[in-house]
Amino acid sequence: MNTHAQTHSMAPTMTTSIITRAATLHDTAAIGALQARVFGPGRFARSAYRVREGKGALSRFCHVADRNGRLIASLRMTEITIGGTSGAALLGPIAVDPDFHSQGLGSKLIAEALDDAKAAGLALVVLVGDEPYYGRFGFKPVAARTIAFPGPVNPARILAVELQPNASARFHGLIVASEPAAPIPNPAAGGKG
Repeated sequence: MNTHAQTHSMAPTMTTSIITRAATLHDTAAIGALQARVFGPGRFARSAYRVREGKGALSRFCHVADRNGRLIASLRMTEITIGGTSGAALLGPIAVDPDFHSQGLGSKLIAEALDDAKAAGLALVVLVGDEPYYGRFGFKPVAARTIAFPGPVNPARILAVELQPNASARFHGLIVASEPAAPIPNPAAGGKG
């Protein structure tokens, strides 16, 4: 399991450790609670939620940040097909507890998830977002009418990053969630779940 720690000074005499790691099944309820706090009830209308409906809560590319047992940030990434072609993932949503904004946690989770996706052999990661923010991770607008979401999405906000050369040329059509290709760790079961 990928685990990364960083120490943040919270007060002159108190330091706490923030650990980023792959999400486990044990994190599912805390991720849902964090997303409810950050996004409110409108979160279910978001594109990523609509794509993921009925396909499970987590994939092997989901990451969280934990501070002393409290989940303070999460990144969801769903394995998808695009026009029936596998080898892609949908990134989002990313949620950071408001008490921990502007500490780089979202960026760290994105970088770790993209590294894991590339290491697993995925070719493309897609999201709906703002290029000025996601461009620093290599995301660029997709060509018009090449990738479609179930439901309304501003096509100018569909971004992708190629994890393999010329990957975008292979992906055209509707995004559909697929079953995770690998089991999600379940610490309660003492291994993979």
